[in-house]
Amino acid sequence: MNSDVQQVNNFFNNKRFRLSVILVILGLAYLGASIGLGFQTRSLLNVQNGVIWLIQNFIPNEASKGYWNEIIKQLFRTFLVAVASTTCAAVASLFLSIIGAKTLTPAITISWVIRAFSSLLRNIPIVAWAMILLFSFKQNDLTGFLALFFMTLGFLTRAFMETIEDFGTEKIQALQATGATYLQVIFQGLLPEVAVALMSWVLYMIENNVRDATLVGLLTGTGIGFIFNLYFKSLRYGAAGLVVLSVIILVVAVELISNLIGRLLS
Repeated sequence: MNSDVQQVNNFFNNKRFRLSVILVILGLAYLGASIGLGFQTRSLLNVQNGVIWLIQNFIPNEASKGYWNEIIKQLFRTFLVAVASTTCAAVASLFLSIIGAKTLTPAITISWVIRAFSSLLRNIPIVAWAMILLFSFKQNDLTGFLALFFMTLGFLTRAFMETIEDFGTEKIQALQATGATYLQVIFQGLLPEVAVALMSWVLYMIENNVRDATLVGLLTGTGIGFIFNLYFKSLRYGAAGLVVLSVIILVVAVELISNLIGRLLS
C-alpha cells in the first residue's frame, strides 16, 4: 500500500518538476529577449492608455460613413484577388500533387523534387513574397495575386499530396488489377474519393488568403490594405476603423460560408 502511495507521489512530483523547468525556461527566454531588445517590462502597465486611445479614435463615426462606397469597392477587389489566386493555385497544386504523390509518381525523384519545391514556396512568408515581387511587377493587383499564388501553391501542393497518399496504395493496385489505366485510376477512382478533402483545403486557403490579401495590399498599394494605409496616414482614424470593421465582417462571412459548404459536401 505504501509503495503504491509512493509511486503516485513520485508521479506527481515528476509532473510538477517538469512544469517548473518549462516555466523557468520560458521565463529565462523572455528575460533574455527583453534584455536584448531593451524592452522595459513595466511599460506593460500602461497598455490601457493605448487601448483607450484606440477605442476613442478608431470607432467609426458619422463622418466616416461617407467612405463606405470606396471601402466596399476595395474590399470586393481584395476578395476577388484572394479567390482568384487560391483557385489558380489549387489547379496547379492538383497537377503537381498527382505526379508527386508517392503512390502515383512515375519516379521517386520527381516526388522528391516536387516536395522540395512546395516546401520552398510555402516556407517563404507572404510579406517576403510581396516584397520580392514588388521590384519586378511594381504596385498593382498582379503583384498581390502572384504573392498569394506562390505561397498557396506550396501549401496546397503539400496538403494535396498527403491527402492523395492517404488514399492508399492497395486501392490503386486494386483498380489497376481490374484493368484501369493510369488516367482512369486518377479521374474515376482517386479524385471522386478525395474531392471533399481537397475542397476543404481550398476553402481553408481562401479564408487565409482573404486575411493575407489585406496585408499584401499594404505593400503593393492595392485593395483594402492600401486605403487603410491611406486613411491612417492622413489621420482619418474613423475611416480606418471602418476599414478594419469591414475586413472583420468579410473574414467572418467567408468562414461561415466555408463551414456551410464543408457541411454540405460532407
